[in-house]
Amino acid sequence: MNEASSIKQNTLSDALPNFRNLGVTLRILLISNGLALLQALLQANRWAEVPQIMMQIASLLTPILLSALLLLWAAQPWLDRLVYWRGVLAVNALAMVLTLSIYYFGGELYHPRASDGAYFDTVRYALLSVLVCSILLMYFRLRSRVLSRALEDARLQVLRARIRPHFLFNTINAVLGIVRANPKQAETALEDMADLFRMAMSDAQDLVPLRQEIELSKQYIALEQLRMGERLRVDWRIQDVPGDVLIPPLLLQPLLENAVYHGIESLPQGGCIAIELGRNGNEIRIKVENPCVQRSHAAQNTQQGLSPPDGTGNSTGSFRPGKLTRLHTGNKMALQNIRERLSLLFDAEARYQVENGKDFYRVEIALPYMKEKMT
Repeated sequence: MNEASSIKQNTLSDALPNFRNLGVTLRILLISNGLALLQALLQANRWAEVPQIMMQIASLLTPILLSALLLLWAAQPWLDRLVYWRGVLAVNALAMVLTLSIYYFGGELYHPRASDGAYFDTVRYALLSVLVCSILLMYFRLRSRVLSRALEDARLQVLRARIRPHFLFNTINAVLGIVRANPKQAETALEDMADLFRMAMSDAQDLVPLRQEIELSKQYIALEQLRMGERLRVDWRIQDVPGDVLIPPLLLQPLLENAVYHGIESLPQGGCIAIELGRNGNEIRIKVENPCVQRSHAAQNTQQGLSPPDGTGNSTGSFRPGKLTRLHTGNKMALQNIRERLSLLFDAEARYQVENGKDFYRVEIALPYMKEKMT
């Protein structure tokens, strides 16, 4: 089972890739075969020779790749303890030894007895293995640098975009409305708001317990219910989720915020946000679905020059260009932020899907089951 580790260690510019990651494995296979195809094109004199040369290259490349990936998967804990340049030397040495061993034990398949260039081929294959391995490690190093900057940008977007100014103003107005009639409820609301902002402005960790994210989301919903009343309902469906699950911070709350502002708030009668959290094998699945204004109805309002209903359920009576468009395109900032963080933290092992129906909006996320380390 995967255990949580600091993602910062994996995203440093001088760090070996995680050879146990599916995305890393797929990239190694694709780049290696792409380089093999390039070599076949350079060696061929005409197009008809390319498939034959490619088959010859693949006969040696395939066992080397599979063996190297298996050994690197097994050696990952040991490689994690090495400094970067020693790890590079170790990976290059492993690739060269595997290449020469498979070439030697391959017998006549790789070096026919009648061939006089066995020594030349040995040197050539050793250099090629080091060259290909260096190209792969350089690619992952550059990619890690780019994604590290993307993570910092994503964290800044979390601080700037997640807790929005209008949410602050709406919450303060709602608290002022009940401070005399129900001071205890107003005090609780202010405490919840302080917790939300403390979480948003703190130094974001790479992974946080799911229970913490659920508690934060419930505090957020409680504040919005204070403003919207019975128009906002939430259906929590939590099934078979272990207590030690870790997820990226501020993953669930932004989804709920978009569901409120771009779904429930635009409906005069309000609606119910369905939240499903569950575990399927080694995957944690999150689904958030909310009703929204029907497309045909929204288009009709636009043609009539009306803006969508406000928080009281009445039309504002004056059309402001772009208002209806923001009901759906406003989701892009939060969802793009989440997409970038999932790509950085989990690569191809995380899945992200959005379905925009006629009268509903659904976001589904699947990510690996990471658990807290026991201290």
